[in-house]
Amino acid sequence: MPDPMLFRPLELRSVTARNRIVVSPMCQYSAIDGVPQDWHLANLAARAVGGAGIVFTEVAHVEARGRITPWCVGLWNDAQEAQLARIARFVEGQGAVPAIQVGHAGRKGSTGKPWEGSKPLTVADGGFDVIGPTGAAWSEGYPVPAAMDQATIQTVQAAFADAARRARRAGFRVFEIHGAHGYLIHEFLSPLVNTRTDAYGGDAAGRSRFLMETIDAVRSEWPAELPLFIRLSCADWAAGGLTIDDTVELCRRIKARGDVDLIDCSSGGADPRQQIAFYPGYQVPFADAIRNRAGIATGAVGLIQSPHQAEEVLANGRADLVFMGRTLLADPHWPLKAARTLGATVQWPNQYARASGF
Repeated sequence: MPDPMLFRPLELRSVTARNRIVVSPMCQYSAIDGVPQDWHLANLAARAVGGAGIVFTEVAHVEARGRITPWCVGLWNDAQEAQLARIARFVEGQGAVPAIQVGHAGRKGSTGKPWEGSKPLTVADGGFDVIGPTGAAWSEGYPVPAAMDQATIQTVQAAFADAARRARRAGFRVFEIHGAHGYLIHEFLSPLVNTRTDAYGGDAAGRSRFLMETIDAVRSEWPAELPLFIRLSCADWAAGGLTIDDTVELCRRIKARGDVDLIDCSSGGADPRQQIAFYPGYQVPFADAIRNRAGIATGAVGLIQSPHQAEEVLANGRADLVFMGRTLLADPHWPLKAARTLGATVQWPNQYARASGF
């Protein structure tokens, strides 16, 4: 097909992505004291070489108690910043946009690695104390969080600002706030979790206060010429939880602020009672609704696997970017192969040019 949407550049403030394919943030659970290792460089370097337009790190956590596991990446000290800068330099050198997702696990922190069962860890087991909007644990057997007071809220928001400053110094060109999957910001947003009665709870405006203040904190350090994304869980998939209508209204308010450029549309994670219907592209309707009802750019994510499926999402105006996780884990060179499938002309790395006809 002539000039497929998937391979058209996209301008975001001062940044131009060479195509609409995004390496979705995917935890590797392989850091040491929050410091990325050679594995992290090799993992993301392969996807940059493979032709993606934007390459996201896994979520970098703003403080030690904000990690999902003790092996997750952090961005609160110089050693972490230095290794992330190494990754950003290589990614940008391959023509991709280096991007970083930053977040806080909240009450879902202090767990083991997925391939070891993701079991909750006590402090004695090498885990750590966790915090949340309230003192309710995510599920039975999980750590009981300390309910955040005003001082703790301000400490965490200051940590987000510090992470934005470090990300800027490290050379990242896109910053994404992780507000999904039942982690801290989502915990404040979801009525299934947030039962506070102060200014950070109650109605939708109160429950979104923590997010809005965190955006302010990030933008205080993240330059106006660089794009800011937010990943949201657009539905809780459980009775009494967030619905797409709730999230559209939230995104209208985010759009009105003028400092957020794109909503990365995911779902779920706030409540273990969730019932998610998985199928290829199952979260695309969220990106479609927010883009076309809230008037803000969106990224679609969720079992998007084929070039034609990705092209359909973009060509029909359902999203502006396609975030891909498992597909790019399975094949880091998927973008180069997708270009051939769709008839797009792309530049292969010189070192790989001899393989461009295979």
